[in-house]
Amino acid sequence: MEQTALRPKPMPGQDPGGGAASGAPVRRPHVARRRARRLRTALFALFTGTLLVLSGVGLGTAGVTAVGMRGLADLQRQVRTPGAPAGAAHSAPSPPPTPAMASPAPAAATLGLEAVDAEKTGALVVGVHVPGPGYTAGLVRGDVVLALDRTRVGSAADLARAVAHARPGARVILTIRHRSGGYQQLTAVPGVVT
Repeated sequence: MEQTALRPKPMPGQDPGGGAASGAPVRRPHVARRRARRLRTALFALFTGTLLVLSGVGLGTAGVTAVGMRGLADLQRQVRTPGAPAGAAHSAPSPPPTPAMASPAPAAATLGLEAVDAEKTGALVVGVHVPGPGYTAGLVRGDVVLALDRTRVGSAADLARAVAHARPGARVILTIRHRSGGYQQLTAVPGVVT
């Protein structure tokens, strides 16, 4: 019997004669390709995730830049010795810790942000740690910090000194200039560096 335009096409799995399919399975090559593609994608994702975890990069922090620990230690040393000249902090390495020096250092305040010198005056915020006191206060990347309480901030070093002198847990008022040019005062509560 010939098929005409008025006769429906057979259902999948049925032979063209209109009867049910015989015991022979129907070949579907597209299914095998799809399964192979899924397996390949799953293995690649597992390999990449394992590689990231073993290399020390958490899956949530794959796109975050890290500040070098040596640079952070140098900055903290400069902040703790405000009367010393700028080069004095780098002139001699710190002595190795002894059992008598093992007492914990006093807690230092932090706003949880990274800043560089702005073009004119102030400290340009280039990174805000989430969660952190700066993020909670409403600071965003691109803001320029002009004052912390009544202390004017002329550079990023001035901001670091002012934050180091702030008491952790006490509210401070930040005067900032947004990227759009507007000025605002934000209240922040510096945290503790642990």
